[in-house]
Amino acid sequence: MTLITGHRGARNLWPENSLTGFRNAVTLGVDAIEFDVHLTRAGELVVIHDATLERTAEAFGPVQELSAEARRATLLKGTHEAVPTLGEVLEVLAPHAGIDLHVEIKIDETGRPYPGIAARVAAELARFGVGERSYLTSFDTSVLEDCRLHAPAVSRLVSVNAAWAEKQGGLGAFIERVDGLVEIVAIHHALMEAEWDLIRTRLPLDRLCAWTLNDEPAIRHWLNRGIGSLTSDSPDLALRLRADVAG
Repeated sequence: MTLITGHRGARNLWPENSLTGFRNAVTLGVDAIEFDVHLTRAGELVVIHDATLERTAEAFGPVQELSAEARRATLLKGTHEAVPTLGEVLEVLAPHAGIDLHVEIKIDETGRPYPGIAARVAAELARFGVGERSYLTSFDTSVLEDCRLHAPAVSRLVSVNAAWAEKQGGLGAFIERVDGLVEIVAIHHALMEAEWDLIRTRLPLDRLCAWTLNDEPAIRHWLNRGIGSLTSDSPDLALRLRADVAG
Protein backbone atom coordinates (compact mmCIF):
# COMPACT_ATOMS: atom_id res chain seq x y z
CA MET A 1 0.00 0.00 0.00
CA THR A 2 1.27 3.46 -0.90
CA LEU A 3 1.91 5.59 2.18
CA ILE A 4 0.57 9.16 2.18
CA THR A 5 2.61 12.06 3.60
CA GLY A 6 1.10 15.46 4.36
CA HIS A 7 3.44 18.11 2.94
CA ARG A 8 4.27 20.93 5.38
CA GLY A 9 1.33 19.60 7.39
CA ALA A 10 -1.26 19.88 4.62
CA ARG A 11 -0.53 23.23 3.01
CA ASN A 12 -3.49 23.25 0.61
CA LEU A 13 -5.83 22.91 3.58
CA TRP A 14 -4.21 25.01 6.33
CA PRO A 15 -1.30 27.46 6.56
CA GLU A 16 1.90 25.55 5.93
CA ASN A 17 4.13 24.57 8.85
CA SER A 18 1.62 25.96 11.35
CA LEU A 19 0.60 24.36 14.61
CA THR A 20 -3.03 24.55 13.45
CA GLY A 21 -2.06 22.73 10.27
CA PHE A 22 -0.27 20.00 12.20
CA ARG A 23 -3.10 19.58 14.69
CA ASN A 24 -5.60 19.19 11.86
CA ALA A 25 -3.38 17.03 9.65
CA VAL A 26 -3.11 14.31 12.28
CA THR A 27 -6.90 13.86 12.13
CA LEU A 28 -6.87 13.02 8.41
CA GLY A 29 -5.39 9.54 8.70
CA VAL A 30 -2.06 10.32 7.02
CA ASP A 31 0.84 7.92 7.39
CA ALA A 32 3.41 10.69 7.81
CA ILE A 33 3.71 14.46 8.19
CA GLU A 34 6.54 16.45 6.62
CA PHE A 35 7.91 19.75 7.88
CA ASP A 36 11.03 21.91 7.61
CA VAL A 37 13.62 23.06 10.14
CA HIS A 38 16.06 25.99 10.21
CA LEU A 39 18.49 27.05 12.95
CA THR A 40 18.65 30.65 14.17
CA ARG A 41 21.76 32.38 15.44
CA ALA A 42 19.93 32.57 18.77
CA GLY A 43 20.08 28.77 18.88
CA GLU A 44 16.41 28.01 18.20
CA LEU A 45 15.30 25.27 15.83
CA VAL A 46 12.36 26.80 13.98
CA VAL A 47 9.84 25.19 11.64
CA ILE A 48 9.44 27.14 8.41
CA HIS A 49 10.15 26.22 4.80
CA ASP A 50 12.00 29.16 3.27
CA ALA A 51 15.31 30.53 4.48
CA THR A 52 13.69 33.99 4.43
CA LEU A 53 10.48 35.09 6.10
CA GLU A 54 8.53 37.12 3.56
CA ARG A 55 6.58 34.41 1.71
CA THR A 56 4.94 32.77 4.72
CA ALA A 57 5.34 35.21 7.61
CA GLU A 58 4.49 38.81 8.37
CA ALA A 59 8.13 39.85 8.32
CA PHE A 60 11.19 40.09 6.10
CA GLY A 61 14.77 38.91 6.20
CA PRO A 62 16.67 35.70 6.91
CA VAL A 63 15.13 33.20 9.29
CA GLN A 64 18.46 32.68 11.00
CA GLU A 65 18.56 36.31 12.14
CA LEU A 66 15.41 35.93 14.26
CA SER A 67 15.94 36.45 17.95
CA ALA A 68 13.74 34.36 20.24
CA GLU A 69 11.72 37.48 21.05
CA ALA A 70 11.31 38.43 17.39
CA ARG A 71 10.24 34.89 16.49
CA ARG A 72 7.51 34.94 19.11
CA ALA A 73 6.28 38.23 17.63
CA THR A 74 6.44 37.07 13.98
CA LEU A 75 3.08 35.73 12.82
CA LEU A 76 2.57 33.24 10.03
CA LYS A 77 0.42 34.67 7.26
CA GLY A 78 -3.25 33.83 7.64
CA THR A 79 -2.87 32.96 11.32
CA HIS A 80 -2.52 34.43 14.78
CA GLU A 81 0.36 32.02 15.40
CA ALA A 82 4.05 32.73 15.68
CA VAL A 83 6.68 30.84 13.71
CA PRO A 84 6.87 27.61 15.76
CA THR A 85 9.92 25.95 17.22
CA LEU A 86 10.69 22.31 16.54
CA GLY A 87 9.86 21.57 20.18
CA GLU A 88 6.42 23.12 19.82
CA VAL A 89 5.72 21.07 16.70
CA LEU A 90 6.89 17.86 18.34
CA GLU A 91 4.62 18.55 21.32
CA VAL A 92 1.71 18.40 18.85
CA LEU A 93 2.91 15.41 16.84
CA ALA A 94 4.66 13.19 19.37
CA PRO A 95 1.46 11.79 20.95
CA HIS A 96 0.26 10.43 17.57
CA ALA A 97 2.31 7.26 17.55
CA GLY A 98 0.97 5.93 14.26
CA ILE A 99 2.22 8.88 12.23
CA ASP A 100 5.81 9.06 10.98
CA LEU A 101 7.66 12.37 10.93
CA HIS A 102 9.64 13.57 7.89
CA VAL A 103 11.92 16.28 9.26
CA GLU A 104 13.58 18.20 6.46
CA ILE A 105 16.77 19.95 7.51
CA LYS A 106 17.09 23.11 5.45
CA ILE A 107 20.05 25.26 4.43
CA ASP A 108 20.44 28.99 5.02
CA GLU A 109 19.72 31.88 2.66
CA THR A 110 23.26 31.69 1.25
CA GLY A 111 22.92 27.99 0.40
CA ARG A 112 25.09 26.77 3.27
CA PRO A 113 24.17 24.11 5.84
CA TYR A 114 23.69 25.37 9.39
CA PRO A 115 26.64 24.26 11.55
CA GLY A 116 25.61 21.60 14.03
CA ILE A 117 21.96 21.47 13.02
CA ALA A 118 21.82 17.69 12.51
CA ALA A 119 22.93 16.98 16.08
CA ARG A 120 20.50 19.55 17.48
CA VAL A 121 17.55 18.13 15.54
CA ALA A 122 18.46 14.59 16.55
CA ALA A 123 18.59 15.65 20.19
CA GLU A 124 15.06 17.11 19.99
CA LEU A 125 13.72 13.95 18.36
CA ALA A 126 15.29 11.93 21.18
CA ARG A 127 13.88 14.27 23.82
CA PHE A 128 10.35 13.65 22.54
CA GLY A 129 10.92 9.94 21.97
CA VAL A 130 10.08 10.05 18.26
CA GLY A 131 13.39 9.02 16.68
CA GLU A 132 12.20 5.53 15.79
CA ARG A 133 9.34 6.90 13.68
CA SER A 134 11.21 9.80 12.11
CA TYR A 135 13.10 10.36 8.89
CA LEU A 136 15.75 13.05 8.71
CA THR A 137 15.58 14.46 5.20
CA SER A 138 17.52 16.83 2.96
CA PHE A 139 18.57 17.53 -0.60
CA ASP A 140 22.12 18.04 0.67
CA THR A 141 24.02 14.78 1.14
CA SER A 142 26.54 16.44 3.48
CA VAL A 143 23.65 17.17 5.85
CA LEU A 144 22.55 13.55 5.64
CA GLU A 145 26.11 12.41 6.36
CA ASP A 146 25.96 14.50 9.53
CA CYS A 147 22.60 12.92 10.36
CA ARG A 148 24.14 9.46 10.03
CA LEU A 149 27.03 10.51 12.26
CA HIS A 150 24.94 12.08 15.02
CA ALA A 151 21.79 9.94 14.80
CA PRO A 152 22.69 6.64 13.15
CA ALA A 153 19.52 4.97 14.40
CA VAL A 154 17.20 7.54 12.78
CA SER A 155 16.15 6.75 9.22
CA ARG A 156 17.10 9.11 6.39
CA LEU A 157 15.48 10.32 3.17
CA VAL A 158 17.06 12.27 0.32
CA SER A 159 15.12 14.49 -2.08
CA VAL A 160 16.01 15.21 -5.70
CA ASN A 161 14.53 17.03 -8.69
CA ALA A 162 15.77 17.42 -12.24
CA ALA A 163 17.89 20.52 -11.58
CA TRP A 164 19.54 18.97 -8.53
CA ALA A 165 20.16 15.66 -10.32
CA GLU A 166 21.87 17.49 -13.17
CA LYS A 167 24.21 19.21 -10.71
CA GLN A 168 25.07 15.80 -9.24
CA GLY A 169 26.09 14.31 -12.59
CA GLY A 170 22.73 12.79 -13.48
CA LEU A 171 20.12 10.81 -11.63
CA GLY A 172 21.85 7.46 -12.07
CA ALA A 173 25.06 8.74 -10.48
CA PHE A 174 23.09 10.42 -7.71
CA ILE A 175 21.18 7.25 -6.84
CA GLU A 176 24.40 5.26 -6.77
CA ARG A 177 25.97 7.78 -4.40
CA VAL A 178 23.08 7.87 -1.94
CA ASP A 179 22.04 4.21 -2.05
CA GLY A 180 23.85 3.29 1.16
CA LEU A 181 23.14 6.60 2.87
CA VAL A 182 19.35 6.69 2.91
CA GLU A 183 16.36 4.39 3.23
CA ILE A 184 14.09 6.41 0.90
CA VAL A 185 14.81 8.38 -2.27
CA ALA A 186 12.15 11.06 -2.82
CA ILE A 187 12.03 12.11 -6.47
CA HIS A 188 10.02 14.95 -7.98
CA HIS A 189 7.17 13.38 -9.93
CA ALA A 190 8.24 14.88 -13.29
CA LEU A 191 11.75 13.46 -12.95
CA MET A 192 10.33 10.17 -11.70
CA GLU A 193 8.20 9.87 -14.83
CA ALA A 194 11.02 10.85 -17.17
CA GLU A 195 13.53 8.43 -15.63
CA TRP A 196 11.15 5.64 -14.56
CA ASP A 197 12.92 2.81 -16.36
CA LEU A 198 16.30 3.82 -14.92
CA ILE A 199 14.88 4.27 -11.43
CA ARG A 200 13.23 0.86 -11.40
CA THR A 201 16.51 -0.85 -12.28
CA ARG A 202 18.15 0.78 -9.26
CA LEU A 203 15.55 0.92 -6.48
CA PRO A 204 12.55 -1.13 -5.33
CA LEU A 205 9.15 0.52 -5.10
CA ASP A 206 9.14 0.59 -1.31
CA ARG A 207 12.22 2.84 -1.28
CA LEU A 208 10.66 5.40 -3.63
CA CYS A 209 8.64 8.50 -2.78
CA ALA A 210 7.02 10.75 -5.43
CA TRP A 211 6.56 14.46 -4.62
CA THR A 212 4.56 16.69 -4.66
CA LEU A 213 1.29 15.26 -6.08
CA ASN A 214 -1.81 17.42 -5.74
CA ASP A 215 -4.22 16.60 -8.57
CA GLU A 216 -6.35 13.52 -9.02
CA PRO A 217 -4.85 12.18 -12.29
CA ALA A 218 -1.27 12.39 -10.97
CA ILE A 219 -2.13 10.83 -7.63
CA ARG A 220 -4.05 8.00 -9.30
CA HIS A 221 -1.18 7.40 -11.71
CA TRP A 222 1.35 6.84 -8.94
CA LEU A 223 -1.05 4.89 -6.75
CA ASN A 224 -1.68 2.54 -9.64
CA ARG A 225 2.07 2.10 -10.08
CA GLY A 226 2.34 1.02 -6.46
CA ILE A 227 4.88 3.66 -5.48
CA GLY A 228 6.10 3.20 -1.92
CA SER A 229 4.98 6.63 -0.75
CA LEU A 230 3.79 9.95 -2.08
CA THR A 231 3.80 13.43 -0.66
CA SER A 232 0.86 15.78 -1.16
CA ASP A 233 -0.25 19.27 -0.20
CA SER A 234 -3.78 17.78 -0.32
CA PRO A 235 -3.39 14.55 1.64
CA ASP A 236 -7.17 14.34 2.12
CA LEU A 237 -7.53 13.87 -1.65
CA ALA A 238 -4.68 11.38 -1.77
CA LEU A 239 -6.21 9.34 1.06
CA ARG A 240 -9.61 9.28 -0.62
CA LEU A 241 -8.09 8.15 -3.91
CA ARG A 242 -6.03 5.48 -2.17
CA ALA A 243 -9.23 4.10 -0.66
CA ASP A 244 -10.88 4.15 -4.12
CA VAL A 245 -7.96 2.29 -5.68
CA ALA A 246 -7.87 -0.26 -2.87
CA GLY A 247 -11.63 -0.76 -3.08
